[in-house]
Amino acid sequence: MPAPTALRRLLPKPPLWVNPPLWVAMYHSIADPADDPYRVTVSPVRFARQLHWLGDRGLRGVSVRELLEATAEGRAKGLVGLTFDDGYADFLDSALPLLRRHGFTATVYVLPGRLGGANDWDAEGPRKPLLSEEGIERIAAAGMEIGSHGLTHRRLTEADDATLADETRRSRALLEEITGGPVDGFCYPYGAVDPRVVRAVRKAGYGHACAIDPGPLTGALALPRVHIGEADTSWRLTAKRVLHPLRRRRPTELIPAHAGPAAAVLG
Repeated sequence: MPAPTALRRLLPKPPLWVNPPLWVAMYHSIADPADDPYRVTVSPVRFARQLHWLGDRGLRGVSVRELLEATAEGRAKGLVGLTFDDGYADFLDSALPLLRRHGFTATVYVLPGRLGGANDWDAEGPRKPLLSEEGIERIAAAGMEIGSHGLTHRRLTEADDATLADETRRSRALLEEITGGPVDGFCYPYGAVDPRVVRAVRKAGYGHACAIDPGPLTGALALPRVHIGEADTSWRLTAKRVLHPLRRRRPTELIPAHAGPAAAVLG
């Protein structure tokens, strides 16, 4: 009879998807994508088809907070995180009704320093209105998670310490005044993240944060996400879903204890 070590070598290795990384989709604006050079806008028709794709496969879209809490409790199978960056006003009329029709939730990352303003940071793109305070209140009342995207959409890796504190701590305080509840989620503008910025987000009291492709910083305070665009038809979504375990690491960093049930999330 083979020795235990030799036997283990003979057994097939389990596939990567047995314990896959969390799947978090990254959206921005839900509107006409024709004049968007950055390709971050998804038409309402395409978005509706993408939600149908999830539902047809027994998947349910949820906020990042709900995804992490479910993961901590061992019930995250079939859940997909849905996130919307920048806080575009079109979320109210274009995305929210479709999400509610499917029984999905999402996390909307907003900019309390630009309430009712526009996406002035996009030099080449069309100007799009951002959510007002009333819009944020309506989204929160509809059961969506509100998270911070900083105050003004600054690249935080280039910010000095005072600006970094404002963009993290002050933005959270302002959003908690608007929503009347805790704001636990943060999203790094441009996906730009480094150890100093992660420490600032932790110090500001956030329990989880989303990046894009944070590499070795991957963890509860730097969750990787998958960009979803207008070109993502059914077969492209399937490919992204299949390839996701090969491209991303599972979060291995503990969420701070004050963050509640999600604190138990491990890789």
